[in-house]
Amino acid sequence: MLNCACTSSLGKAVMTLPNARRRSFVVMQCLVSEKKHLVMDRFDEVTVKVPFGTKQLEAAVCVPSSVKDIHTAVILTHGAGGDMNFKQLVSLAHALASSGFLCLRFTCKGLNLGYRVKAYHAVWDYLKQKFTIKHIFVGGRSMGCRAAAALARQLSDETADAVQGVICLAFPLHPPGQTHTHRQRSEDLKGLPENMSVLFVSGTEDNMCERVLFDGIVTEMRAQAEVFWLKGGSHGLSVKGRSEESVLDEVNLKVITWLSKQGA
Repeated sequence: MLNCACTSSLGKAVMTLPNARRRSFVVMQCLVSEKKHLVMDRFDEVTVKVPFGTKQLEAAVCVPSSVKDIHTAVILTHGAGGDMNFKQLVSLAHALASSGFLCLRFTCKGLNLGYRVKAYHAVWDYLKQKFTIKHIFVGGRSMGCRAAAALARQLSDETADAVQGVICLAFPLHPPGQTHTHRQRSEDLKGLPENMSVLFVSGTEDNMCERVLFDGIVTEMRAQAEVFWLKGGSHGLSVKGRSEESVLDEVNLKVITWLSKQGA
């Protein structure tokens, strides 16, 4: 259940977050299943600042305005470039909120992985302080999901149920043309515990994730991993010949379906 110390009303709760600017959206989302159907849902988004040492991290919290009891939250962050308003993250955050999940996405410009993990930890702490959530999933795209996996490994060493799973969008197994670095970048993945669930969404044409190498890493993982290969997808998860929106809808649906299978 989602609770806020100041009020039991979800709509009012988001207003109590510090420095929040409330925006309401009516989202028209097409989800592809056996038949295409249109889902119209309403959610609220607030921008907040998360304390991080002497600094503050820009973040946005999306909550479904029509759901009072929220049991699951997802934290997302961007890759080495961009910020929390990267279209892929915004689209997924809105889809999650439209499906009954709380989603907190944030910006961290640092390119050092250790720094990104510390920032991610601060955001996780912030979420825990502001809301009572039964399940927390961490994730991101590219370098952001590397930081998420590293945090999940760190937290699992401290508390068994700190994180229920990791969502990795375009995991960067190696720099382009440098497949020999894949062992170093996969250490945190192999360190995740058996009770952790991990979803990978990667493109078959991703030049930072050689498929044979990646499939080998997955077999070495103790965690329960599921891999969705986006046919023709690049590292940016774009597909030649397909509209950006259709790809976003497919990826969003996969993430939401996977979360539902985790009992979230």
